[in-house]
Amino acid sequence: MKIYGIEKKKIIRAFRNGEINVAVYGLGKIGLPLAAIFAEKGANVIGVDVNRKVVESVNRGKNYIKEEPGLDEIVKKNVKSGKLSATVDAVKASQNSDVMIVIVPVLLSENNFPNLNPLKSVSTNIAKGLEKGDFVILESTIPPGTTKKVVKPLLEKSRLKASTDFGLAYCPERVSSGHAIRDITHSYPKIVGGIDEKSSKTTEALYSRITSNRIIVTDSITAEIAKLFQGLYRDVNIALANELAMYCEQKGIDFFEAKKIGNTDPFCNIHDAGAGVGGHCIPVYPYFVTKTTKTDTSLIELARKVNDSMPSHMVDLIKNGLNSAGKTIKDSNILILGLAYRGGVKEARNSPAIPIIKILQNSGANVYLYDPLFSREEIKEYDVKYTNDIKNMDCAVIVADHKEFYDLDWEKIEGKMRTKVVVDGRQVVDPKKMKELGFVYRGIGRAHD
Repeated sequence: MKIYGIEKKKIIRAFRNGEINVAVYGLGKIGLPLAAIFAEKGANVIGVDVNRKVVESVNRGKNYIKEEPGLDEIVKKNVKSGKLSATVDAVKASQNSDVMIVIVPVLLSENNFPNLNPLKSVSTNIAKGLEKGDFVILESTIPPGTTKKVVKPLLEKSRLKASTDFGLAYCPERVSSGHAIRDITHSYPKIVGGIDEKSSKTTEALYSRITSNRIIVTDSITAEIAKLFQGLYRDVNIALANELAMYCEQKGIDFFEAKKIGNTDPFCNIHDAGAGVGGHCIPVYPYFVTKTTKTDTSLIELARKVNDSMPSHMVDLIKNGLNSAGKTIKDSNILILGLAYRGGVKEARNSPAIPIIKILQNSGANVYLYDPLFSREEIKEYDVKYTNDIKNMDCAVIVADHKEFYDLDWEKIEGKMRTKVVVDGRQVVDPKKMKELGFVYRGIGRAHD
C-alpha cells in the first residue's frame, strides 16, 4: 500500500494488517534489527545487502549478529512466517516495496572526506524501481544537506518529483551496538525530518508503530545535524577527559576520583578517559562537519587530534612500565587484551588496539593479541600473533573492557608472567590490588609509582 501523504490512522491500520511492504537497504548491525522489528510489527520486509552470505543467512532464518539479545528469535520467527526475506537485487526490492529505508554505512576516504558512494548507489537503484506514492527514508548518519542535495536529485532520475509523486525524509538511527532492539523500540525519542510537511507526517505515523517513545518532528537538515551533534559532543568531551587524565598522571592525581567528585556539579559532565575512541561513529562523524564547511572548526579538529593520540600515549605507558621493571619494549613479549573498540561488541573498526600493535611492532616488541569475541583466524588477519596464554609475557595491556577481562584472576596470572607489568586503558583492574600483588601498574589517568 502506498502511504505517502495519507492520514495517520490509515497508515497504522495498513501496517497492522500487513498491507505495507518495506525494503531495508543495508543488513548490518542496525539494518538487520530494524528490518526484523518492522516485520515483527506487521510489515512485509525485504532486506537488501551486497553481501550474499548475509542474504543467504537471513533467508535461512539465521541471525549473524550474535551480540544482539533477542534478535535470533525475531529473525527466525519472521523468516519462517514469510514476513522477512532478503535479496541482493536492490532494484527488484524497490519495485516490490512501498517504503524504502536506507541504512548503509557512510565512511571516510583516505583523506577523511565522507564517502557517499554506497549511498549514491542505493539511491540510484531505488530510483529504478520507484513508483508514485512511494516513500524513501534515510537512517544512515550523513553530512548536513545530503538528503536534499544528493539523494533527492538521484531519486528524481526516476522522472518522479519529490514532494509531489513520492515522499522523502531523514530519520537518523540512534542505536548502540548490543542494544539494538531496545534502542529502536523505546530507548530514545525518534527524530523524523521530512523534506516537506507531508513527508514528516507520513514518517511520524510509520515510526509510531515501532517505537513506544515520543517522536520529534523537524525538517531533514535539522535532523541531519542533530544526529551529528550527539557524536561531536561526545568526541570533544572525551578529548577533554583525555587531556585532563594525562595532566593528572603527571601530577600524581587519580583522574577518575577527581572526575567523580567534579561531576557532582549538575553543570559538569566530564566523560571517561581511555585508550582511544573507536567504532564507525564517533571517530568518523566529526569529518562530516569539518570537511564540508569553510567555517572555523578548529575545536572539533583538535579533539580528533587528541583522541587519535591516545594509542601513542598507551605505548608511552607501556614503555614507562617496562622501564620501571628493568625492561625495554624491544624484544619484550606484550599481550594486547582486546581487539574490539568497545567491550562486548565484536567490531574492530578504528579500534585503538590496531595502532598500538603497529607502534609496538615497529619498536621491536613481540606482540600477541587475544579477544574472546574474535577467533584465532580473525585475529591473524591483523598481522599479529594469537594467544590466550599469558605465560612468559612481560606486559599485559588492557584495551577493551570485555566482561571476561574483569573476571581475570590476577593472583594466578602473576606467577605465570615473565615480567609483571600491566597497563590498563579501560579502568578494568584495581590499581591498588595490582600493586599489592607486585605488579608494575600503569593506567590512563592514574598516578604513577
